[in-house]
Amino acid sequence: MIAALATEYTKLVHASVVRATTVILVLGIGLICSTMLLATNTEDPQLAAKLGALIDPGGWAGYLTTAAQVTGAGGLLGTGVVLSWIFGREFTEGTITGLFAIPVRRTTIATAKLLVYFTWSVATSTALLTALLILGLLFGLGPIPAEALPAIGRQFALTVLTAAIAIPAAWAATLGRSILAGIGTTVGILILSQLTVITGAGAWTPFAAPALWAISAGTEVSNLQLALIAPTVLAVAGLTAHTWHRLQLNR
Repeated sequence: MIAALATEYTKLVHASVVRATTVILVLGIGLICSTMLLATNTEDPQLAAKLGALIDPGGWAGYLTTAAQVTGAGGLLGTGVVLSWIFGREFTEGTITGLFAIPVRRTTIATAKLLVYFTWSVATSTALLTALLILGLLFGLGPIPAEALPAIGRQFALTVLTAAIAIPAAWAATLGRSILAGIGTTVGILILSQLTVITGAGAWTPFAAPALWAISAGTEVSNLQLALIAPTVLAVAGLTAHTWHRLQLNR
């Protein structure tokens, strides 16, 4: 396992796709949310209505609510791309053949890929939260009040959970033997999440619950509903590892 982890970590840190996605997630989401603060001084009622939480309740609470909204969609797409690349690249680049020749079980390789991915997601979540806080201070929100601390914690948890619910992309990239299969699945998860929220079933849908929980400050999603994420993620991770165990070069 140690050798597999070291190999997958090396692949990850040297991948331009991963580096670019990390920058886009951290700086992209951070700058989108912080620059929107500049528009809060508008006297245009239509623009003020579009700014939503940045106007009401405003301040750090509104800023972090907006960050949760952007993270829920943008974070899922970004993490889905990285996860699709981690698993799909072996097929698109033809390196899957070499994995059959090394004395390491393919289940171990798949597990190492997932562990490295989750390590990256935690690091990226930390970087994004740090960027949001720094940019919030720079754009004039003032000192962080004590009442904003729960929202800060939810923002970090949301980013990690968003990375977790993107896990079907790994299974899809394996089944489809391509990066695009994983990305397409990620887009499908995003659409499904939006539909369940619109129909009122978002709290019971593990793929929609994290964002709904963070945006509503936990009022619209119970602990039980949030806990459903864990078995869902573990089940799909298990399916991914099992699929890798049964992989054959001739499909």
